[in-house]
Amino acid sequence: MANTGKVLAFDFGASSGRAMLFTFDGKKLEIEEMHRFSNDPVMINGSYHWDVLRLFFEIKKGISKTLNAGHKDIEAIGIDTWGVDYGLFDENGKLLGNPYHYRDERTNGMIELADEKVGKKYIFDQTGLQFNFFNTIFQLMAAKEQKDSTLPMAKKLLFIPDIFNYFLTGVMKNEYTESSTSMMLNPHTKKWNKELLDKLDIPSDILCDIIEPGTVLGELSDDICEELGCPKIPVIAVGSHDTASAVASVPVTEDYSYAYISTGTWALMGAELDAPSVTEHSFKYNFTNEGGVCGKIRFLKNIMGLWIIQECRRQWEREGKELSFDDLEKAAWGAAPFESFIDPDYHDFATPGNMPQKIRNFCEKTGQKIPQTEGEVIRCAAQSLAMKCRMVADALEDVQGKKLEAVHMLGGGIKDTMVTSFVSNATGKRVIAGPVEATSTGNAVLQLMALGKISSLTEARTIIRDSFPIKVYEPQDSEEWNAAYEQFKKIATL
Repeated sequence: MANTGKVLAFDFGASSGRAMLFTFDGKKLEIEEMHRFSNDPVMINGSYHWDVLRLFFEIKKGISKTLNAGHKDIEAIGIDTWGVDYGLFDENGKLLGNPYHYRDERTNGMIELADEKVGKKYIFDQTGLQFNFFNTIFQLMAAKEQKDSTLPMAKKLLFIPDIFNYFLTGVMKNEYTESSTSMMLNPHTKKWNKELLDKLDIPSDILCDIIEPGTVLGELSDDICEELGCPKIPVIAVGSHDTASAVASVPVTEDYSYAYISTGTWALMGAELDAPSVTEHSFKYNFTNEGGVCGKIRFLKNIMGLWIIQECRRQWEREGKELSFDDLEKAAWGAAPFESFIDPDYHDFATPGNMPQKIRNFCEKTGQKIPQTEGEVIRCAAQSLAMKCRMVADALEDVQGKKLEAVHMLGGGIKDTMVTSFVSNATGKRVIAGPVEATSTGNAVLQLMALGKISSLTEARTIIRDSFPIKVYEPQDSEEWNAAYEQFKKIATL
């Protein structure tokens, strides 16, 4: 088999999606964007949903654009998306309604209800996952409590990337890395935790067989091939959770202790482990053990990332202020440092709304100087995100019993050079930033591994290092950042 290949990676984020073509010449990867589109959740009668049919239309459009551009020789297709969200299907394989968005407020109170029923410590011991209000298990509890009419009708549950794979191939499976975000999986056996689900009265018979990342799921269905005029291209279940694909692209070619941050709307910070860490220490810090590729565990914490800055910009746009991210970064550099902080993971910041006002409300509530200008608001948000990364880095070192030598930052968020440099300053660590297209790159190398073009994750990471630019940041102004961290710890917790 020739050690070259061409694959199409679909990468969906919370606000956009794209189809990225990867060409592998045996040594390096080249990347070309074939199609980009917005991902626009819809509020309907007070509920927040994903428009999955429209998104599937964009997948088909991406395939057509790629073929029409002369790339009829693509050898595989892979899809990754965000985690936790799902769709329910009836006995005829029909989708029962639009999947809920993880930021929908129907899960309010579900963590407390689960704690009352079985206890949070029991849930952590059974799943190894951190407690987030949007975890699938709490979404299903909400559906049960609120008597969602689709749940009794459901015969199968598919997560978002599983849905798209099913629409393409007709095959219903749950991919492991995506399933691992649900809080319904046994972290040791990698099987559905039916004991826990039974205790919470959640049906387990709707769950599908779990397949490992790198599995060839099937080929494009006859209907899809006829509609698009394309051959029977294989569809590969990659690290379907976007962070699993992103972490696969960490360009580590030496043995040293590091943390990764997959940065974008969220900042997912953690370490790669060979086995789950389901300990008192992990529970204390609310770490999560999610599935990675090639047998790895993503031991991490979710941090509210650039969502806060993105929401600030959206609010100012609603007010008629056309400000680019570059404009906001320049304004933030001009604002005085360390005058106020927020806890990025404070519950008010998790939902859409007037984010600048939410930031001001938090600062007023915690007795700090209230940021007024756009630059002051963004400076507050950016330095607070960096400080939260420092807090997680300290916790990682405590749990693992060793110092981190560096932080690898990946994904589109590293284009925000202010936040990236702030993370280096706050943590006191060298930050190695890149690749920018981390998620789609990890998606692509898993496809190439499944096709036998790349032999191992180590080889894949060497190829990634040699293919894409990497930028290194060294910590600056350590004394000032360390002093400010003591101030930050007064208003933020893990």
